Amino acid sequence: MTKNDLIKLLDEAGIEYDAPEGKDFVAVILPGTRRLKTVALLIPGQNYLRIEAFVCRAVEEKQADVYRFLLQKNNKTFGVAYTLDANNDIYLAGYLPANLSPQDLDRALGQLLDRADNDFNRMLEMGFEESIRKEWAWRLSRGESTRNLEAFEALRPAEE
Repeated sequence: MTKNDLIKLLDEAGIEYDAPEGKDFVAVILPGTRRLKTVALLIPGQNYLRIEAFVCRAVEEKQADVYRFLLQKNNKTFGVAYTLDANNDIYLAGYLPANLSPQDLDRALGQLLDRADNDFNRMLEMGFEESIRKEWAWRLSRGESTRNLEAFEALRPAEE
């Protein structure tokens, strides 16, 4: 698959993309609800299409619980799976056949977005619990907005 083949496939699927000149990838920005957006990189290869997206930086705590959660999600996802880089940052990645249909590409991107968006808050809640608790306390003590912490209401300190 070439980059031009990939662009044609994206056009056929009606998927918006950014294809920077001189780069070997095409970027697709997937809007989310829990996670503002997920940027998927599509990297064509000779007989495959690699798809990958950064999901979350390396977790600070409960690594085993987070990794177990991610591995259990891998069993239910088409085309992509959770993986770690050398820094333990969390990605979704996979290889698809070069001859995939526009519908298959759309499905794989949908799965990637579904996983990244639906699993994101749970990853943060488990992997950054203490930091989130401290952030709640700091903002409440100063009267700061807690709007973007609403998803983590369960970690809010008890009223004194």
